[in-house]
Amino acid sequence: MANEEKEVLTAEDLKELAPLYSDVVLALKQVYDPEIPVNIYDLGLIYELQINKKREVHIEMTFTAPNCPMADEVLAEVKQSVEDVPGVTGCEIELVFEPAWDQSMLSDEARVDLGLD
Repeated sequence: MANEEKEVLTAEDLKELAPLYSDVVLALKQVYDPEIPVNIYDLGLIYELQINKKREVHIEMTFTAPNCPMADEVLAEVKQSVEDVPGVTGCEIELVFEPAWDQSMLSDEARVDLGLD
């Protein structure tokens, strides 16, 4: 998928892929951090989400801590959840730790759920 990451999507492509993008986001919201009762999307752990014309999903994500003992399980759950979305042909996950995650990346929903607002 590396070569296709640079492909330019037309307005028609974006319109066609928008519902799939929404479905992938919903799938990501079904995956929860093992230590915090909030889904990984609202926690701000998803840094980048791309879908190409072949309907392959590329996700750049992180963890709240680099030494997460459940990292492999969470990554497997993310991959499975995304690949289970009808229309998705594959999922590639890139784990990154720059920039480091912090509480400023929480969604408004997560802040409310955690009692921070």
